[in-house]
Amino acid sequence: MSANPPVLETREVTIRFGGLTAVSNFNISVPKGSIVGLIGPNGAGKTTCFNIITGFYKPTQGDVFLEGKRITGLPPHKVCEEGIARTFQNIRLFYNETVLQNVMIGGFVRQKSHWWMPPLLIPSCTREERELRDRAMALLDSVGLGKLAGEISSSLPYGAQRRLEIARALATKPKFLLLDEPAAGMNPQESQELMDFIKRIRTDFDLTILLIEHDMKVVMGVCEHIWVLDYGILIAEGNPEQIRTNPKVIEAYLGEEATQNA
Repeated sequence: MSANPPVLETREVTIRFGGLTAVSNFNISVPKGSIVGLIGPNGAGKTTCFNIITGFYKPTQGDVFLEGKRITGLPPHKVCEEGIARTFQNIRLFYNETVLQNVMIGGFVRQKSHWWMPPLLIPSCTREERELRDRAMALLDSVGLGKLAGEISSSLPYGAQRRLEIARALATKPKFLLLDEPAAGMNPQESQELMDFIKRIRTDFDLTILLIEHDMKVVMGVCEHIWVLDYGILIAEGNPEQIRTNPKVIEAYLGEEATQNA
């Protein structure tokens, strides 16, 4: 692991739904500037962990810290204001809005103007709106979607919709970005382009990135450290080579019988 200080830490995070413990004692420490992964079989609790980190769920016990500040229990919009942004397993765009409008919506979290100001044509509000539009266009150019700014977002091909969702997340000016299965539905060429894209935005936007992904080529290709979750419990962590050869990880994905017969 990197010697850089942690951007995000979870300590003994546990969540129960009724009698079911979905995640138990989830402890991770993500160094600043790293790209790390959270993997595991379907139903392992990965997206539940994302939902806890981003404020959609409040843990039954344990805490989440961003740059040393406790953010446990904050609502999602406050977590976003603190500097955490995310994408979703199933793309969630404003499909009736343009590509540009989708990214501008992401930037609203940093606006100082109030909702009632635009109709009054207050100069500071008008200036901030123009700056927001300019920044959104710059973000679209950076992800290769600038020429599509005026298109309705639902008309974009799948890979472009993924990049748009990431651009909208970047518009919130995050320190920490969570990507939930960004390569889902992509062909091998698109997946390779995605890996290059993730590495580039890490550098260009000074980000720390945590991703959930089932495409092991993507995980092994971009992640410097990986945690493995199974039935809500962390069963392994390490660099890609350590994870690739870990018997517990192989068993979780392929089953005990497959491990014994290997």
